[in-house]
Amino acid sequence: MIDKQDPPLNAFSATPERHEFKVERTMAASAPEIFVAWTIHFDTWFTSPGEISINAVPGEPYWFDGVHEGERYAHYGKILRVEEGRLIEQTWVTGRNGTDRAETVARAELESLEVGTNLRLAHSGFYDEASARRHRDSWPQILEHLDVTLGIGV
Repeated sequence: MIDKQDPPLNAFSATPERHEFKVERTMAASAPEIFVAWTIHFDTWFTSPGEISINAVPGEPYWFDGVHEGERYAHYGKILRVEEGRLIEQTWVTGRNGTDRAETVARAELESLEVGTNLRLAHSGFYDEASARRHRDSWPQILEHLDVTLGIGV
């Protein structure tokens, strides 16, 4: 029996609007260094050591705990695509005030330059503009921190 409060069966047939953004940064670090930091040493620059489980193989799940303004936030998802030294694509899910449980997709493309790397990050699938904006505003600082952590950033 369907409760009168339940939405009609076809209420979710239309695809809701999703929000996305792109961030681009020239990194001092090389593409191989960034790739290894993202796929193996994520807990040296993004989260606390030991607060992660990741195996950068397509189809494999991952999780990590992050701390922001004194609050712990669980992040989880699965690896979608990996191209050695060139591409990392993963689903990205967090709770309240993160992705608000939306399964987003973060895609980092690495292009080697004569010196350094051009990193293009696309993050898509947010339920609302506010959530997308919070992430869009955070990623530049996160990428700068990655470069600094690798020891050659600004």
